[in-house]
Amino acid sequence: MIRNFIDWHALLNSFRWRTRFTLWLAALVAGLVVVGFAKLAELALGLFFLFSAGRPWLPFILTPVIGMICVWLTQRYFPGAQGSGIPQVIAARRIAAGGNDVKGLLSLRIASGKIFVGALALLGGFSSGREGPSVQVAASILYTAHRWLPHTRALRSSDLILAGGAAGIAAAFNTPLAGIVFAIEELGKRLETRTSGVLISTIILSGMVAIGLLGNYNYFGNLKVLAQDRSAIFPVIAGGIICGLLGGLFSYLMLLPHFKSNFSVWVWRRNHPVAFAGICGLLIAMIGWLGGGLSFGSGYTVTEMAAKGEVTLPWHTPITRYLATILSYYSGIPGGIFAPSLAVGGALGATMGEMLGVAGNGAIMAIFMAGFLAAVTQSPITAAIIVMEMIDGHEMVISLMAVSFLAKVVSARVSPELYQHLALGWLEKSNRTKNG
Repeated sequence: MIRNFIDWHALLNSFRWRTRFTLWLAALVAGLVVVGFAKLAELALGLFFLFSAGRPWLPFILTPVIGMICVWLTQRYFPGAQGSGIPQVIAARRIAAGGNDVKGLLSLRIASGKIFVGALALLGGFSSGREGPSVQVAASILYTAHRWLPHTRALRSSDLILAGGAAGIAAAFNTPLAGIVFAIEELGKRLETRTSGVLISTIILSGMVAIGLLGNYNYFGNLKVLAQDRSAIFPVIAGGIICGLLGGLFSYLMLLPHFKSNFSVWVWRRNHPVAFAGICGLLIAMIGWLGGGLSFGSGYTVTEMAAKGEVTLPWHTPITRYLATILSYYSGIPGGIFAPSLAVGGALGATMGEMLGVAGNGAIMAIFMAGFLAAVTQSPITAAIIVMEMIDGHEMVISLMAVSFLAKVVSARVSPELYQHLALGWLEKSNRTKNG
């Protein structure tokens, strides 16, 4: 009798550890893939700027053509890969929680398209990021790993989708803590005690892969942060209001095709998606030319240089980046808005720094980055922690939290939650496909 109990206890332990090993192996793979995606995106952007250097006419050809190719590939071979990827993950988690299949939103095929077509879009100079797409990529890998568990009931597939999406943020930004908060605040709205330990370890492991391969770097470097005192009150209030209004308008404009779906422009886009992408590409090239090329790409490099005080951004930088990002989203390419949103916020902060006579103050740029990202996503804790971890600015946590919550409150008066609303669209599309 005792022997049977010992054998059963050992079997349970083996079962638990095999489950953990499978998840941790999937997290390692997800981290490796996201890091590879980051390197590929960096290469694509480098090639765009290399090709277009001294050739201001080239984006007028390259950007529209690559935009049309990206949308054609997405429509033909990778449906479900367009856009950020975060709304697809939110929708997939809800569908999976109901016991339904989500292969139309998460799969290795879609993940492959997200990576290669997303990198191709950056080769065309589109204002998009790879952080949001990394969420869908990592969620696809963890969702696929569900079938390899010793018993598929060990963990629900919806929990693995949540863990995968958060692991994508952790690895993309090199910020494991932000990944955990993102899982709670945006993707799942909660973590259950029954599964939180193993899922959090999965998220952290994926982030540690990025740290191990890329080093314990800060996304925007070590910014020059001044002592935080009462002088931060005005930038926080101004940042919260300005970023809240502009970020809320940004979200509203991105939701416009859903609010006004019968408007002739959006009807034409649905009927001619490839041609529409070409027109968006042409407009993005025009904006880039007018703005001196500062609106091309994700905005990472120029924002990092401005934050370090190495360059001074012209007053029009936030405007051109703002418009280029919206057009990039409208085009239908696979690409995210995290990095471009941070770039818009950073440019707004740089402009505010010029007005206050403290140009090159990385603290003000960080405040506006957190504010604008919080306004766009309406996830203030995630935004504050992402920026805090990205710049090694733990002493700014109060300022970042304050501006993020204020921006979220203002933004909510202008637009509904962007990702949650887009997720409803994917849910409706999934239901139509299932019923049709």
